[in-house]
Amino acid sequence: MERLMQYVWQHRLLIQTDMVTVDGQRIAVIDPGRLNGDAGPDFFNAKVKIGDHLWVGDVEIHVRASDWHRHGHDGDAAYDSVVLHVVDRDDARIERRNGEVIPQMVMRCTPEFHAHYHQLVDRSDIDLPCAPEIASVPPLHILDWLTSLAYERLHSKADRIRTLVDEYHGDWEQATYVVLARALGFGTNSEPMERLAKSLPLHFLRKHSDSLTALEALFFGQGGFLDKESEADPYVAQLKREHEFFAHKFSLRPLQPLGWKMARMRPHNFPHRRVALLAQLVSADSRLVGRILDAGSAEEARELFRQPLTGYWSNHFNFGPGSDRNYDSLSKASADILLINVVAPLLMAYGCARGDERLTDRAVELLQELPAENNSIVTLFTSAGLPCRDAFTSQAFIHLRRNLCETRKCLYCRLGHRLLSHRARRR
Repeated sequence: MERLMQYVWQHRLLIQTDMVTVDGQRIAVIDPGRLNGDAGPDFFNAKVKIGDHLWVGDVEIHVRASDWHRHGHDGDAAYDSVVLHVVDRDDARIERRNGEVIPQMVMRCTPEFHAHYHQLVDRSDIDLPCAPEIASVPPLHILDWLTSLAYERLHSKADRIRTLVDEYHGDWEQATYVVLARALGFGTNSEPMERLAKSLPLHFLRKHSDSLTALEALFFGQGGFLDKESEADPYVAQLKREHEFFAHKFSLRPLQPLGWKMARMRPHNFPHRRVALLAQLVSADSRLVGRILDAGSAEEARELFRQPLTGYWSNHFNFGPGSDRNYDSLSKASADILLINVVAPLLMAYGCARGDERLTDRAVELLQELPAENNSIVTLFTSAGLPCRDAFTSQAFIHLRRNLCETRKCLYCRLGHRLLSHRARRR
């Protein structure tokens, strides 16, 4: 309730002509002040005209006026600068430490506003409470908000790459390799894939990149895939021998169980094939950054990851009997996910680090060139009447859903603010 009151005050959603103190003095808000997220009054440096006097100071907000005493503000010097106390219930007289009475105002909003707020925030049984009315927001307002969210998501992914680059002392190749491995987990196995990649640094793998079998032995051995496999399969037997040799020679420590997931997963998406693809990408050319930066179009970038799997994995989903036909390493949709989660963030991160706007513009253009993702989050918003034409927009939807909708932070969403602001009226 107090957060809601802060929101109403911050965005000046009350009708000023109806604002009066509890003793009948007219109030005009010149500046609501700056919201304070730390200790002290809720709003700093507000300008409020009360009666004929202009006050410059702080504003404190409580549900009950008596909360002033309950929270110990009556003995705290930090609250001597409060020029207005805004409350929902006027149940106490408030004074500064020197005995001066602090002007107090009761914030009243319509029952409709409160009901609408709780409909948005408290309805955990509804995936998107604003769905019935979200499409009524002007299209330009929606576009502006989604653009901001898409940029925010892209920059957050780029920042993660920059963090890894710092962690690896400026090694962009190693950072990109880890990001690619995580992306190849496609959510379900992202954590195991990242841990596996971090256990096998790229500079170590480069020494054995001339042998795909050696790389596969390292990846599958360190990933725990070989532990329970029978050596009746000649390929498994070879991988086990190779891994035992490397483990002894380089003192490789076995990883804790990585928790690979395969339940209810289509065979094409089994982690075995993702690991095999990662090994093949490293074997083909470990200079990942240059290849990605040199890709001139989405199609060129997509083909970097769609190279056919060779050897054993050309017709296997996991260890055991194979198939009579060969399978693509990745579908076009899966490759596009790698472009969204690896290529675009790398272009943005590298471009920002080098001050190259050409690369940062390409990152955005790439997302706008790719088709929208097909997932439950995108469907949730498109079913509510919001169009989604490209991956730039679908990324905005995902960011909105995960960072605001799921935590019911409707007060911090521009769409939620737009819907709520029309309901904030004095009784």
